[in-house]
Amino acid sequence: MKKGGADTARRGSGLWLQGLICGALVTLATPTALLGGVLLLPSVLVYFFDDSEGRATLRAVLLFGLAGSVRPLLALWTGGHSIDTSLSLLSDVTVPVLAWSAQGAGWLLAQAIPLLIRVALEGQTKVEMARLRGERRKLAEAWGLPAHPSDEGEDASA
Repeated sequence: MKKGGADTARRGSGLWLQGLICGALVTLATPTALLGGVLLLPSVLVYFFDDSEGRATLRAVLLFGLAGSVRPLLALWTGGHSIDTSLSLLSDVTVPVLAWSAQGAGWLLAQAIPLLIRVALEGQTKVEMARLRGERRKLAEAWGLPAHPSDEGEDASA
């Protein structure tokens, strides 16, 4: 019972700390918070909806989003770090579209990689099963044993 209370307290303090950091960022660096908030909006949405173990989707989307946001943030910091600069960067449609597309690519990659791995492993398993059946057939012929029932139907299914 104590463990559940400690977990709840840890989650509550983590949420409080995140709120404190967000408040400090908005207060001290409003132009950066505005630009970063708009550019990383898909990552924020994934943060709230990704309940997978280890949050692999969130990590992929955030990594790609940060990569797509580096150039605009650098332009903001070197261009005067003002709200006007931030808004002018956001008014260029290609800036948010590039950052959001990068995050979409991160999401797609996080979803597609497990499927591709599964397809590759299933293909490898089929090849190995066919090799082992052929080996079993050769051994059965060499020893004069009757063929296994699954070997007889194999040619029809292959």
